[in-house]
Amino acid sequence: MKVINVHQRIIHQPKSAVVDLFDTLASKNDLVFATNKWPAMKLDNGLTVGSKGGHGPIRYTVEAYSSGEFIQFRFSKPRGFHGFHRFDIVALDIHTTEIRHIIDMHTSGFALLTWPLVIRWLHDALIEDAFDKTENHFLSQKKTTRWSAWVKFLRWFSLRFSNHYVW
Repeated sequence: MKVINVHQRIIHQPKSAVVDLFDTLASKNDLVFATNKWPAMKLDNGLTVGSKGGHGPIRYTVEAYSSGEFIQFRFSKPRGFHGFHRFDIVALDIHTTEIRHIIDMHTSGFALLTWPLVIRWLHDALIEDAFDKTENHFLSQKKTTRWSAWVKFLRWFSLRFSNHYVW
C-alpha cells in the first residue's frame, strides 16, 4: 500500500528562529519532540547522515540532512515500512516559516494492518504535538491539539498491557 502522510504548520517567526529549535532535535534538550507525552527521538550520532535511532518501536537512519532546510530518515523498522520520513523548514517570507513532516513509503505484510489501524493514528498525534511544542515556543497562549478517542484508547491500551507507552 502506498502511503503519503503530510503535516504542515505555519509558524509566525523567521526561519532562523525555527531552525534554532530544529537543531535540538534528538538531543537531551529537544525543543521539537513532545517528550513529555511521547518517547524521545534518539540518534546514536545526533543529526548527522548515517546516524541510527528512532522513537518508540520505529527505527530509522538519517539518510540526508541539510541544516536549516531538511532532515530525512530511512525506515528500518517496523517490518513492512519501505520508505522515509522527513522534516522540512521553508521560509514563506522573512517573518513566516512553514514546517512540514512527510512520510513517503509503501507498506507490506503486517504493516498493511498496523499502519492504518494503529501507527498512523499515533503518528499523527505525535507530529501535531511536536508542532504544538515548536509553535508554543513563540506563543504566550499555548496551543494543544486534542487527541481523538482512538488515540486515547491506543495509548491507554499500550500503557495497560506493557507498563509504558509504546509510542
